[in-house]
Amino acid sequence: MKRSSGVRVAATVAVSALSLALVTGCGGGSDDSKGSDGQAAKALSAAELKKAIIAKGDVAGYEVDASGKQLPKSKDQIKSSDEQCTPLAYAMGGMPPSDSASNAAVMVRQEKKPSDTASKSLEDMSEGDIEKSLTAAMSLDMVVVGLSSYDGEGAQETFKSVSDGVKNCSGGFTLTMQGEDQKITKISTEKASGTGDESVAFAAVSDLEDGDVGTTHIEVVRHGSTIATYYTINLGLMMTDKAYDVPAAVIDAQAAKLK
Repeated sequence: MKRSSGVRVAATVAVSALSLALVTGCGGGSDDSKGSDGQAAKALSAAELKKAIIAKGDVAGYEVDASGKQLPKSKDQIKSSDEQCTPLAYAMGGMPPSDSASNAAVMVRQEKKPSDTASKSLEDMSEGDIEKSLTAAMSLDMVVVGLSSYDGEGAQETFKSVSDGVKNCSGGFTLTMQGEDQKITKISTEKASGTGDESVAFAAVSDLEDGDVGTTHIEVVRHGSTIATYYTINLGLMMTDKAYDVPAAVIDAQAAKLK
């Protein structure tokens, strides 16, 4: 993301937080549309998914908000300008990438230690100090984790729709989430974690304002009949053009609960 004055950086962060913080390699696959007893795979119930999704205390250094206050209430609040990109849009909002039997979502937020300037009053801080403090405060991972479960081969078909979307939507699309439009200018494949039966990871580059861009990171993993989605944004690192990705600790903790 291009650097700008302290005032405009703060404004850009506010806009980015509103439109993005709600809400961005491939692994091998296996044919497990049937269970070990030969029966067709069955979706987990809503109650089972609620128990299976990552919760408070599951990942050291991260807080989990299961209230859903920051997340879209339904798929009606998420739209894509291109139908083949819709599974990606849903994954970025913590929603099932396709029609599912059940779903659940939480917001995972990295715990942040106070910066050296946190104790100073605004009157004692220069514009540079304010920008530095703001950037430090926003340099934390926020991850929307979603789980959705499917009957039969629904999970495999859903994963394929995401994988195909990553390939077909490389040129971008317009994402509308909770009434806010965001222009996604590029989708690019990244190295996935390799957890679960299949996994795909991608970056979404967004057009913010005045030529500024921001990159978010998404991973989608299939665990049998269940799909896990991870949408990650770190505004502080985005502002300073520093690399980040979906935190492995969150993926590993969620994968452990789905075994």
